[in-house]
Amino acid sequence: MVVCKSLVVITGIVASAGAGLLLIAAQASAADERARLQGVWKLISYDVEIQTTGQKEPLMGEHPTGYAIFTPEGRAMFVVTGEGRKPATTVQERAGLLNTVVAYTGTYRLDGDKWIVKVEAASNPEWVGTEQVRFFKVDGKRLQVMTPWRIMPNWPQKGMTRSILVWERD
Repeated sequence: MVVCKSLVVITGIVASAGAGLLLIAAQASAADERARLQGVWKLISYDVEIQTTGQKEPLMGEHPTGYAIFTPEGRAMFVVTGEGRKPATTVQERAGLLNTVVAYTGTYRLDGDKWIVKVEAASNPEWVGTEQVRFFKVDGKRLQVMTPWRIMPNWPQKGMTRSILVWERD
């Protein structure tokens, strides 16, 4: 009877230790992923995929510009501008420029293959106070990013779309 109880206790200790090691490994993995994401990334490409057709379009032009910054303190900042933007001379032109810029910042957290930014300031005021989710993969010096499917405020006529961005470490 004593042997059986001891075996149960030892088994419980081994199971607890194993679970603890798995938790430590998961935390280390998340920390590694966060470290790989940190830094400055330069935009290489930005396509929008239309869900109904599968068609991909460079709605910000063939050569958009932009940067993504992830700090060790947990802050993220993004700015993306469309190709060929020119200074506006009229109110209508200034309003039109809003369709070729995406900018926001806030604190971020990681959850597996996605980051979530709690938006504090944005070019689109509707985003302030929301959480923006992006799926990502770091592959060497490249960062591949996809948004969830949604109706984009800049192009609502396209229906459900998702953005596909490729960044390179600056």
